[in-house]
Parts: sequence; C-alpha cells; structure tokens
Amino acid sequence: MSSSRGAATEAAVQLPIARVMVDVALAHLDRPFDYLVSAELDAAVQAGSRVRVRFAGRLVDGYVLERGVDSTHGAKLAFIQRAIGATPVLTPETGELFRAVADRYAGSFVDVARLGIPPRHAAAEASVAKLASHLGAAPSTPDSSGGSARLAGPAIGWGRYRTAGSFLGAVGAARAARAVWSALPGEDWASRLAEVVETSLEAGRGAVLIVPDARDLARVDAALSTRLGPGRHVALSAELGPAERYRRWLAVRTGACRVVVGTRAAAYAPVTELGLLVIWDDGDDLHREPRAPYPDTRDVLALRSSLSGAALLIAGYARTAEAQQLVDSGWAHEIVADREVLRRAAPHIVATGDDFEQVRDPAARAARLPSLALRAAREAIQAGAPVLVQVPRRGYIPSLACARDRSPARCPNCSGPLATTSGHAIATCRWCGRPAGDWSCPVCGERRLRAVAVGSGRTAEELGRAFPGVPVRTSGREQVLDVVDSSAALVVSTPGAEPIASGGYGAALLLDGWAMLSRPDLRAAEETLRRWLNAAALVRPTGRVIVSADASIPAVQALIRWDPAGSAARELLERGELRFPPSVRMASLTGTSSAVAELVSAADFPDQHELIGPVPLADTTVRVLVRVPRALGSGLAVVLHAAAAARSARKAPEAVKVVLDPTELI
Repeated sequence: MSSSRGAATEAAVQLPIARVMVDVALAHLDRPFDYLVSAELDAAVQAGSRVRVRFAGRLVDGYVLERGVDSTHGAKLAFIQRAIGATPVLTPETGELFRAVADRYAGSFVDVARLGIPPRHAAAEASVAKLASHLGAAPSTPDSSGGSARLAGPAIGWGRYRTAGSFLGAVGAARAARAVWSALPGEDWASRLAEVVETSLEAGRGAVLIVPDARDLARVDAALSTRLGPGRHVALSAELGPAERYRRWLAVRTGACRVVVGTRAAAYAPVTELGLLVIWDDGDDLHREPRAPYPDTRDVLALRSSLSGAALLIAGYARTAEAQQLVDSGWAHEIVADREVLRRAAPHIVATGDDFEQVRDPAARAARLPSLALRAAREAIQAGAPVLVQVPRRGYIPSLACARDRSPARCPNCSGPLATTSGHAIATCRWCGRPAGDWSCPVCGERRLRAVAVGSGRTAEELGRAFPGVPVRTSGREQVLDVVDSSAALVVSTPGAEPIASGGYGAALLLDGWAMLSRPDLRAAEETLRRWLNAAALVRPTGRVIVSADASIPAVQALIRWDPAGSAARELLERGELRFPPSVRMASLTGTSSAVAELVSAADFPDQHELIGPVPLADTTVRVLVRVPRALGSGLAVVLHAAAAARSARKAPEAVKVVLDPTELI
C-alpha cells in the first residue's frame, strides 16, 4: 500500500470518513479526529483497524473507531496513509471498555489501548491462520458432565459453599451474576475456577480469568487444560515474548479461542461473546497497573461486567474492602461456606504475641521462635511433614540501626539504608552499593550495629542451627519454588513466594507479624491478613499455624477465626469513618510544587471537594490529595482530565502524575 496520499487520491464511495484516535498521549488530544479513506484502502480500513496517519507533521499510529459519511470538521481532511495489519484490533466491546477505563481514571483512550492491545508482530500475524488451525477451535457446547456434576455432593467442590449453585446456574444461563467468593483453606481454587469457565462455555459464552503472577497463571493454565482439554484456552502474559503473545492474542481476537487466562493486561482480551470474568486474589498489588492511567484490574473487570453483561467472580482466600463494598451495596453477593465446613477445613491457628523473654529453649531464642512455634515445628517434622516459615523480608539483615540509640544506619555517601548479606559481611549501602566498614552513628558516635529486621536468609541460617539435620529451603525473589515434596523440611519463604507442599504443610510459622502490621500504610492490616491467609491456606486441616503477633489485634483475630469477610467489613467501616477509599473517591497529584499548584488552580473541583496537602516527598516533588464523596467520583475524574488537557495544550514543561484511588496514601 502506498505510504503517501496526493491531492488526486479519490475517497471511498461509501463511508469515506474514518474517525481515528491518534496514538499520541497528550490529554488535549484525547478525542477522535476525522480522516478520509481512499478507495484503495476502502476494504482494508474497517472499524477497529490500526492505521497510520499524518498528525501534526508526523506519521503516527491510530485506531479507527468507526466509518461515517460526514465530518464534523470544517477543514480539509487528510487521507489515512495505510492500514496496519489485516485484522481489526478493536472490537465495539473493548473500544467501549477502553473509553470507560480512561474516563474513570482521568486518563486517555490511547494509554488504556496500549495496555490492552499488544504491539503488532508481522510474522505472528502472518501465521494466525496456522495458529487457529493448531488451536482447533472446538464447538461452543462441549461434551461434558454438565453443571450438576460440579455440585454432586455437599462435601466436595462447589457443593461446600452456600449460593455457589445459584451463581453457577446464572453463569450457565448467561446471566450477569456477580459474586465475591471466599475460598476455604486448602481449596483447589484453580480447579473450581476451571469448572466455572466450563459452565460458561457450555452456555456458548467465553471467559477471562486474571491472576496476579506467573505461578498462579501456570496453576490455572494446568487446571483449564485438565478440565477443558488441549487447545481450548490460551494463556497471556508478558513473559511469552512479543511474537507468541501476539499470536495468542490474535487467536482470541479472531474467535479461534474463547477462554483467556492471564495477568492484568489480559483483562482487556477481546473474547468473542464474553460471558464470564474472574479475578483471583484481587488485593495483590500486582493487579494495580504501574503505567498511566494506573487502573486497578478489579475495577476494570467490574466496569467490563457492567458494560458487557458478563458475569463477574472476585475470588480469593482474603477479601478486600472494595470487594466488601460491592457485597454491601447489593451489586454482588457472597459465596461462602458454613462455619461447620470451615472448621473442618481450617488448620488450628494460635497467636503467640511478641514476648520472646518467655522463650526458655536457647535454640528457639536464637531462631526467634516462641516455644509454642518451636513445638509445632518439631512435631510436624517428627511426623515427616514440611514446615512453612513466612518471613516478611528477603535477604540476610535488610535493615540496620545504631546499637546504642537505634538510629537508622545510613550510608555516609548517599544516605541510603545499610544492610548486610551474611553474618561476616561488612555493612553495605542498599542504594549505591558502597561498603560502610568505618560507619559511626552521627548522633552518639557508636560504631556497633544491630539488626532492625531479619530477612529470610538470616532466618534460614538460624533455623538450620535450631533444627540440625533438617533440610532448610528458601523461596524468594532470587529463587521462587513452585512446589516442595511431602518430606520433612523447613521452607523459609517471603510473602507471595510460598511453594505448594504435596499433601499440605504440617505447620506454618508466620514470623515478625509486627513488621507487616506496623508499616506506615493505610492498607497494612488488610495486606497483612491477606498474606497470612494465603500462607495458612497451604497447611493441612490437621496442621497448626503459629503467628507471632498480639492476639488482641483485629487482623490477628480475623486470622484465628478465619473471617476475611468480617475483617473486610470492619476495614470498610473504619475507612468510611476516616473518609478514605473506597468510601470516597480520592485523587493523588504528584509533581513539582509549581506544576501541582497550577493544575489545582486550573481544576474546577466539585463544591464538596477537600484538598489535603501539599506534602513534600523528595527534592522538589510534592503531593496533593483531592477527596470527594463517592457519588462525585466521575466528576472528579472529568475535572482532572480537563485540567491536565489545559496544561497539555499550553505545553506545560513539568508533568503532574494523576492517580485516582491510589493504594498508597501515607
């Protein structure tokens, strides 16, 4: 196709106008622009096509929203330069979703489109027909045992949960049911989700499942392969590489496959006849997009459910305040088990507190283990079962302080925190990497250092001394274990890296609870409980869970009772009293003092808005929080987008980062 269009080029006879969203991430350009479609490109340029256009003297990509007869622009229109690819990348449903997500988060359409549409790969596109044949798109109503088999008995599968039958029935009838599922400890959640997907397929509808990370993705991928058979679904993640990812995405776009499991970007997958949306562990921070406009995957799926009429399932061992709000509002119902069923499935959970002076065993004292935790670990190991030890931090000693006055130990060169990597290593800066062998406290002159926090490496070393002859394995950022066998061993893991043990762990020791609960974070209690529940769920029903935290703390009580719903309800109530999300809508504005002040002055905020700040962050950067009642949240996003567009049109030199409903406020 021609790369340029002259004056003699003839426009298409029918629908000669294409309304295009140009791929330029400037707020004041977040609107369609009209272009002419030549007769030569008439067949290639369709609604949803990716095209190349000339904009402001440059050739840029764009997305065709629709073809029309008339233009709303009075000026002479330019022709589209060429079509990119043979397959339209936008569908009416995903195009509407991109716009809705952008509007909710005060972002632009093209920013969201970049999240949901992978970069084109020509070789992958050329082989899409071969891929579709390889996947072997099966009929929409496969031969299976049907929904009744999934609820065959009250003691297995979905039969253990109240209201699960009504939800599965609604999915099977292609109705827009919405539910929040609290999984039982030890639940084979991947298989349960595969069963819901099968129900959707039996109704002739597709499905999208979103998980936080690659380990969960592999688990659900295997469960879907077992339940649905080969070639019935695709897994999408960034780890696939551009070619394979685009091949699989095209298989979904062309209808060759109607079930997608993936990480957060897969939430936008263009599944044909979408009937089901699922998110697992929605409180995991990996579900929050780190790129503009910073959408949360749970909110994206909730928006998509509302727009498309697809069913939505928010699932996990824990429950977020946002999910609880959906239940309280009646927008979703909960799927939970009776307390009798829960008691049979849950391990015995005990809190020890932090009074380590009561520890009499020298080995226990060295390993930071209360006597109760030590006994639980020894009994499990003597029974031949593995023991899980969860430590909040990786490394050896990731935080040091003055031994006399406990002032944080800082690097003399860059003021970064000092840490050590072994028992004999010199303290080193975690920022610049310089050793600090001659460090002295600037407050009192003391040269000795003490550990403020102990990491997984040091914990593994201590446990090795306390349990001689017992294998000690670690799982963390450097090496994450997927599974461990059922033999006796100590498995030291950071939160989120806990491997699955065959048959379940005999015990779990949740150490240094204070370190997670005392973080200066609005969501510290919710996040701590989520991490504890995810670890405790790996323990067999006859096992024990020992948490080193004060039993009077509400999050610890929720763990002992295994009550994620009650904890979420309390969290939501407290946030409402403090006027924090999700009870209100809030925006975080971060930038230089002058840039933030300019944006705030240009914004026509609602009458009931409240400004908090500015608060200095680092160097010349400040942050201002804007808070409005939840009902005015859409208006807040519109106002902020308009103010950002005004600054963009003036070519303001300093950017302001705008985040709606930020997860970190402190």
